[in-house]
Amino acid sequence: MAETLLYLTLGTNDLDHAARFYDAALAPLGLIRRATERTEIGYGLPGDRRARIWVTLPFDGHPATVGNGSMPALVAPDQAAVKAFHAAALAQAGTDEGAPGYRPHGPAFYAAYVRDPDGNKLSAVHEG
Repeated sequence: MAETLLYLTLGTNDLDHAARFYDAALAPLGLIRRATERTEIGYGLPGDRRARIWVTLPFDGHPATVGNGSMPALVAPDQAAVKAFHAAALAQAGTDEGAPGYRPHGPAFYAAYVRDPDGNKLSAVHEG
């Protein structure tokens, strides 16, 4: 994760289901669960000093909704990690938004797109 990013928050309506999804989908990208709280879970790199991705029940108590046009793109160390991210996400009730492959955003832009069980869109990208 870039040092310019303090953290990113994604909403969920089922924290247990989200934990299973994110534990599996983020592992191929080298991200681990660093925090487990009653209303949120946090992920980051093993050597980072904090969680950079938080999945949380909304603070206001209303249902979580997705942001139209919002999508975090996460760095993958290689194409195999992009493929593993996509497969793990689908195995944990995620939905396919774009199979692993090259995209027209650059000659080496290899990405996959999924939605988590709450509808949040995510991407894993390897540029190499």
